[in-house]
Amino acid sequence: MDVYEDPATWTAEPVRPKGLLTARFIATVLFLPVLWVFWLVVVLVTIAVGLVTEVIVVLSTSYENGLFKMLDRAIARMRLPSWGVTWPELRHEGDTAYYRARVERVVGAWTAKAANPRDPKKFRQVVECEIPMRHYRGVGGRYVAQVALAQGWELRPTDVRKEVRLWWSAAS
Repeated sequence: MDVYEDPATWTAEPVRPKGLLTARFIATVLFLPVLWVFWLVVVLVTIAVGLVTEVIVVLSTSYENGLFKMLDRAIARMRLPSWGVTWPELRHEGDTAYYRARVERVVGAWTAKAANPRDPKKFRQVVECEIPMRHYRGVGGRYVAQVALAQGWELRPTDVRKEVRLWWSAAS
């Protein structure tokens, strides 16, 4: 478990001040809709450019691949920023029982996805996952690794201050 980094970084994060969390929550509520509208406009513009330049897309696969990459990047950024605070985080800051249950629920969901393929005819299962720090902030990455190892996951090189990366060991 502690092969990739110093064990001291695998502990729970310190509890953040309530005032700071409240300010970040308010900023998230105000800023996130503006950010989502911006990225939605980027997605719509990409689709419009693709429709207008359909002739080029038919002749050039590299142009089409570039449009798809731009669309994928835009959609991938439509998420909560790293500084954002959600309502459950505001309410349960410092509550280790809540974070333990949250980690067990998230790892259990990834395990269910990895163990059961979507379509039995097309065996394409999830083999790698990333659990962001907002899910394990109150208990630390060590607890995520313990729960994941117990359910059959392997640890991948990871930065615990951002996320814990796991590999489904039954896939290999």
